[in-house]
Amino acid sequence: MPSPVIDYTKTAQDKTLEAIAQSQAAVLDVVETWAKAVEGTVQELPAVPVASSLPSLDELISVQFDYAGKVLAAQRDFAEKLVKASAPVIKTTPVEVPTPVIPKA
Repeated sequence: MPSPVIDYTKTAQDKTLEAIAQSQAAVLDVVETWAKAVEGTVQELPAVPVASSLPSLDELISVQFDYAGKVLAAQRDFAEKLVKASAPVIKTTPVEVPTPVIPKA
């Protein structure tokens, strides 16, 4: 049976992710609307000779988020190993959490 703390944590995480998704959708909508509105007023920029040797924005995003994923995975692995390594000195006694009695109205 999952812990009430875990249930609460997962619910809070889900709500946070939903809020982030809503905020991101709103920002994307505004930027797309703005870009379409000013598209015809922006002048063409001159070519930059070294630009062709630079990675694209999509490549930069991909490389950076792949790296961030690897860092996060390494941190998780470290945290799990740290808990296992310290287990012999962390002594806890399981305690049953009583079910609250709700008075009937």
